[in-house]
Amino acid sequence: MSLPEAHKVWAKLLRAKWWPNKPQGFQSADAMLSGERRLPRQLTGLGTPTIFVRTELENSDECRNLIRHSVEHFGRLDGLVNSAAITTRGTLEESSVELWDQHMAVNARAPFLTMQEAVIIMQKQGWGGSIVNIITKSAHGGQPFLTPYSSSKGALATLTKNAAYSQRWHKIRVNGIMVGWMDTPAEDAIQREAHGAELDWLETAESQSPMGKLANPDEVAELVALLLSDRGGVMTGSLIDYDQEIVGASD
Repeated sequence: MSLPEAHKVWAKLLRAKWWPNKPQGFQSADAMLSGERRLPRQLTGLGTPTIFVRTELENSDECRNLIRHSVEHFGRLDGLVNSAAITTRGTLEESSVELWDQHMAVNARAPFLTMQEAVIIMQKQGWGGSIVNIITKSAHGGQPFLTPYSSSKGALATLTKNAAYSQRWHKIRVNGIMVGWMDTPAEDAIQREAHGAELDWLETAESQSPMGKLANPDEVAELVALLLSDRGGVMTGSLIDYDQEIVGASD
C-alpha cells in the first residue's frame, strides 16, 4: 500500500471511531450497524480490501480474536494500530472502581492483548512489522476531570516504550502518538453533552488556539501511515506529541 492510500484508509478510520459510551442520541444502533457495513466497502473501493470485526474491547478473548481473524482472512500481518478508546469523564474524588477498571480494560489492557497477539505472529513471519498506538497528551498528566482516562493512557505510553525495547531485535517497531485536542464527531458530542458547550464551541476553541485550528484526523492519519511504512526507518519507542501546546513550557 502506498503512503497516499494508507493515509486515506487511516483518515477514514480515525473519523469513524465508535463511541463506546455514547451520549444519548449521538449514534443509534442502526446507524452503527450501517456504518460497520459501509466503511469496509468504502475502504475496499479505495483499493484496500477491508473487513470489519466487531470487538468488545473489555473482553480479552475478543481482543485476541480480532488479530487472529484478520490474519486468517488476509494471510499475513504487517502492522497494527491501536486507536479505539473511551474518554468517559471522572475525577479523582468521584470516579468509581467500575469506571477505573473499564478505562484500564479498554485503553490499556486491550492494546496489550492485541500487541501481544500481533508480535507473536510477526516474529513467526520473520520480516518485522510496525505498531502504532494512538495515545493522548493527557498521558503526561491530564485534566482533573480525566483521571481514569489519563492514567490508562499513561499506562499505554509506558507499554509502548517497553514493547519497543523488547521487540527491536525482531525488527518490530512500536511508536505512539500523543494526540492533543482533535476535531472529531465524538469530541463534538462529548463537548455538548458532558460540558454543555454551545453549537459553536469548535469555532471558539479554534480561535483561541495558536494554529487557529484543532488537530485534524486527516493530518494524524498521514503520520500514522508514515510510521506504519518502511519510511518510518529505524524509529521505535518514540512518543510523539502531536499538539500545539508544549509540555513543560509556560508563560
